[in-house]
Amino acid sequence: MKRRTFLSATLASGALLPILGHAQTELSAYQARDWTGANPLMYPDPDIIALDSRFQRYILFNTPIQRHHTGTLWAEGPAWNGVGRYLVWSDIPNNRQLRWIEEDERVTEFRNPSGNSNGNTFDHEGRQLSCEHGGRRVVRYEQSGTVTVVASHFDGKPLNSPNDVVVHPDKSIWFTDPPYGIRGNYEGSRADVELPLSIYRVDGASGRIDKVTDDIGAPNGLCFSPDYDLLYVADTGSGREIRVWDVNGETLGNGRRHAELSALDGSESTTSADGIRCDVDGNIWAGARPGVQIVAPDGDTIGVIRLPEVCANVCFGGTRRNRLFMTASQSLYSVYVGVRGAGIA
Repeated sequence: MKRRTFLSATLASGALLPILGHAQTELSAYQARDWTGANPLMYPDPDIIALDSRFQRYILFNTPIQRHHTGTLWAEGPAWNGVGRYLVWSDIPNNRQLRWIEEDERVTEFRNPSGNSNGNTFDHEGRQLSCEHGGRRVVRYEQSGTVTVVASHFDGKPLNSPNDVVVHPDKSIWFTDPPYGIRGNYEGSRADVELPLSIYRVDGASGRIDKVTDDIGAPNGLCFSPDYDLLYVADTGSGREIRVWDVNGETLGNGRRHAELSALDGSESTTSADGIRCDVDGNIWAGARPGVQIVAPDGDTIGVIRLPEVCANVCFGGTRRNRLFMTASQSLYSVYVGVRGAGIA
């Protein structure tokens, strides 16, 4: 049994009221705020909320959540390019990728069309990888500007709609393949599901594609632990949980539930994580109502970043990798935090 915590109206001042009992957390009602900067915000930001004392170290007293852009239809797949000092993300229904440039905070259209891309990342050579709903494939953009198809079929059948992708130091590429891009004509093109909803690994040397598991309802976001010994995957199917496996070279083992997220609305209902990323301390930062939920290595939810929109995905970026970027429905947000992101993108 986890600690029960109720956050009352005093939440705005950062007060916590721990209550023993069934794992439960209720947040006070979200208060609309001015995102233009015309009316400065009183520190600390009331929407960065510690549910557990372990999260306090990650809250920077004098920093606000910022909105950098609005105007997308469904923002997804943020990935940080350290050399270019920019963030790329997907606007899936509009079939484009956008870029936020750190130097002057400009937003430009980066790629159009994008194959209705969803998840993005960069490999250890700095090349961008994208999961295309429209093309039902994973592609890599080479330094020359050409496009390499990393994966499009398995066992002679087309993939469903690759969703999110990560890379391993051994140069392998791991991605999830749920059906969301082929369920209709909004984020891709309607088509039949021909393969089990699965997680795949592409060998970095041979290009061989292996299914590492289909023991999951609907695999969505994924990330490695800092030491690459664990693979976490968000299940947005019937499981509505974050699952974890031991990474045994090219295979996975000992699949199990890592965390089940509460809706944080005072009910007994749960919510599912979408995109997830790990920090160097092993915490998972998950796009999940009411914004971003932070999960400790033991599976406890220890903090929340509350947003006015549904957050699909997150990544760490900035010069010191201590800036959390959040793609949330129509907008791009960020906030500085007291920890660096694990991995490279």
